[in-house]
Amino acid sequence: MTFLGGALTMVVTAGPAVAHHAFGAEFDRDAPIRLQGPIVKLEWVNPHTWIHVEVTKEDSTTEVWMIEGGTPNVLLRRGLRRDCLTPGTEIIVDGYQAKDHSLTRANGRDITFTDGTKIFLGSSGTGAPYERDMLAARRAQGRC
Repeated sequence: MTFLGGALTMVVTAGPAVAHHAFGAEFDRDAPIRLQGPIVKLEWVNPHTWIHVEVTKEDSTTEVWMIEGGTPNVLLRRGLRRDCLTPGTEIIVDGYQAKDHSLTRANGRDITFTDGTKIFLGSSGTGAPYERDMLAARRAQGRC
């Protein structure tokens, strides 16, 4: 029974590890992209958060883009809370498009709010030299 329990544990926990990927496996570093629009959905889950943004195209039609961010814990430490990303919130995201350009998916580098507040959204390292100063300024102003 102990062997069976251990084997079952390995199978159940292996899924999330397999699902995690390196940036270069899915996203195109040579395809920077800027997306702007209101948030329509937020997935505050591990190993990556996903922000769904409705983007208006040049022909006035809209499409929803999925933007991958860091883990919820990393974003919280940077000062970005879930309640800052409610549906309807207008944002600008700078990032990198998926390697498959037919997909409306991107890896987010920075998120900028309408008040000009910018937060590093990436999933590895602190990534931005201004991060500490921006976090202190947002806290002093009581903002996200």
